[in-house]
Amino acid sequence: MEYNPIAKEEILKNLENFQKKDYKYEDGRILGSMCTSAHPFSKEVFNNFLDSNLGDSGLFKGTKAIEDEVIKSLGLLLSCKNPHGNIVTGGSEANIMALRAARNYARKYKNITDGEVILPKSAHFSFKKAIDLMDLKAIEADTDDNFNLDIDFIKNNISDKTIAIVGIAGTTELGLIDPISELSKIAFENDIYLHVDAAFGGFSIPFLKNCGYDLPEFDFSLKGVSSITIDPHKMGLAPIPSGCILFRKKEYLDVIAVDSPYLTTKKQSTLVGTRLGASAAATLAIMDYLGGEGYEKRAVELMDNTNFLKESLVNEGYILTVEPQLNIVSFNHPKIGADDLCSKLKKKGWMVSVSSYPIAIRIVLMNHIKKSHLEELIVDLKEINENI
Repeated sequence: MEYNPIAKEEILKNLENFQKKDYKYEDGRILGSMCTSAHPFSKEVFNNFLDSNLGDSGLFKGTKAIEDEVIKSLGLLLSCKNPHGNIVTGGSEANIMALRAARNYARKYKNITDGEVILPKSAHFSFKKAIDLMDLKAIEADTDDNFNLDIDFIKNNISDKTIAIVGIAGTTELGLIDPISELSKIAFENDIYLHVDAAFGGFSIPFLKNCGYDLPEFDFSLKGVSSITIDPHKMGLAPIPSGCILFRKKEYLDVIAVDSPYLTTKKQSTLVGTRLGASAAATLAIMDYLGGEGYEKRAVELMDNTNFLKESLVNEGYILTVEPQLNIVSFNHPKIGADDLCSKLKKKGWMVSVSSYPIAIRIVLMNHIKKSHLEELIVDLKEINENI
């Protein structure tokens, strides 16, 4: 096979042609994604640290110090003065690390070799990956008519094999917050590991609460919470991939550490070996740049758009699945199914998604979606309604 060099201009033109096939966040047509366009400043910093490898942190001590600062800052955001953790690729890796820590901790200190995990039906699909990888058994908790977690189910299904309970602070499909305070009490009283998946809600709930929104507690202020997933590359406005896992105790990181003898770092707890230092640097930069005030402003703007969309949908005769808690709106048409409605919207250029639990159109109000985009969407939804 010949592999001859190609002129830079030709390569860039070819790549540009490929990229033209991508949807662009700034067009406001991507309505089903929990990701968004990163802040320009975080992109600038990201590019400056592309060669930094946190997997060999003895060579990049400054970048490792940046990661430590991010963990400390996120810990304070989530009510923990001395957190332990890592910047990782995203919520999936963080959730897998959390269940691995719970499994290994239960093996070492409780002699549980065939563990069970109790988690809500609304849990992210990454938990299915984790359970499959570690040969665990999933106990899926029921929800009520409003898709709230059934606490009695949790209590009734704890056994001597339970290694972890999972709660969600901002469910993927509805943006709902599980009753973490009640889960915390159950976990603490039964000495069970509690992981909170706040990949979506972690960068909005604290700021909305500061602005007077009545949202439940979900973080390390609850003594039963063992670990939390939070994704800076969602509402944190850091570039992809920028996820984070935080642990209350260092022991949870220690039980998943493996030897890495040929590196300057002699033990690793993350799933991937080579880790991009750029994610940590960009996350610290954007957090420092926006500060609490900047994040509060953006969180409130997202909720304003959420309420505008909610009210507009009801006015046009669409049926809300639940009252939104965070910046996700789920709805259906009274006469046609979600898949049919999704197809009609895609023909008009709107990239929405259909949730599986419940089956409904799902719109995530991220930072790239402006009120003007929503006004255009409502016009199209009105037209669809009139032609049915």
